[in-house]
Amino acid sequence: MSVPGPSSPDGALTRPPYCLEAGEPTPAFFKIFRQNQVVLLDTLEQEISKFKECHSMLDINALFAEAKHYHAKLVNIRKEMLMLHEKTSKLKKRALKLQQKRQKEELEREQQREKEFEREKQLTARPAKRM
Repeated sequence: MSVPGPSSPDGALTRPPYCLEAGEPTPAFFKIFRQNQVVLLDTLEQEISKFKECHSMLDINALFAEAKHYHAKLVNIRKEMLMLHEKTSKLKKRALKLQQKRQKEELEREQQREKEFEREKQLTARPAKRM
């Protein structure tokens, strides 16, 4: 039983290239089979590359999400650092004011001691001068 195939120039049907009378494949069959395999492999490689692209997109999305997370952390750290900087600046100003106040009080005490010493010196009995 022969399967109808392409027509010859005189209009008669010829047998298909993949079939011999004994049912064995012809070299033309192997050529077509090989071409089909190449097409199939190319298609498979394209599908694999598409799958890899999709998979890499998932990886990229995960990386972007992770980057967003770390960016938020950095923003929070920066805010905290600014707040700490403000607090330390205020504490430094306060410490400077306290130090200046302490130095002023110490100076006033020293001046008070000197005044008291001079006053006591003036109040101390002095021997009278002989004439």
